[in-house]
Amino acid sequence: MTDLPDWLASKLPAAARHPGLAIASLGDAKTFAKGGFVLTSPAFDAGEELDPCFTAKEEDAVAPPLEWTAPPPGSQELIVIVEDATEGSATPPAQWLVWGLAGQRGKLLEGEIPPRAGKNAHGNSEWLLPDPPEGETRHYVFQIFATDLPLTLMPGASREELIASIKGFVTGCNVLYAPFTGTPADEDAFEDEDFD
Repeated sequence: MTDLPDWLASKLPAAARHPGLAIASLGDAKTFAKGGFVLTSPAFDAGEELDPCFTAKEEDAVAPPLEWTAPPPGSQELIVIVEDATEGSATPPAQWLVWGLAGQRGKLLEGEIPPRAGKNAHGNSEWLLPDPPEGETRHYVFQIFATDLPLTLMPGASREELIASIKGFVTGCNVLYAPFTGTPADEDAFEDEDFD
């Protein structure tokens, strides 16, 4: 994909360069990684495949853990937007919309319920479990934003409402990328169970 500014395109593989990503309109070269602001996960490295335990391929799947460094001085709140950047739609589907995070170094534990969450692409206020068809790879871009004003959005807000409330107030931003390839259903899941 094309149409991404250079400061962002260089941080994502070609398959994840969706021009509709939230960070493409909210961030810029000055705020990207400002002051060393970085988003990571203890569960996967940048570009590493998501573990099935964070996807629809496992029954008890949860959202992956995330960690971030201190945002630029003056930041009041942090926002996480996760989008499926795979080609095919004008706007990348929202996997997770999170805000209400303190403007400081911090983390979300695996499966932790965030302070505030908006509606994902399926209309639910939770982590939308990746569920690509068998053999198809989807490209997930985790985006973090720091703002210099606290958000007044109520839980359940839409992607559009969240983006509109952040625009013009971003002090720092960054991305973390992870693909996931659909696997066949685990037909052997109950083989070890003793039903006799």
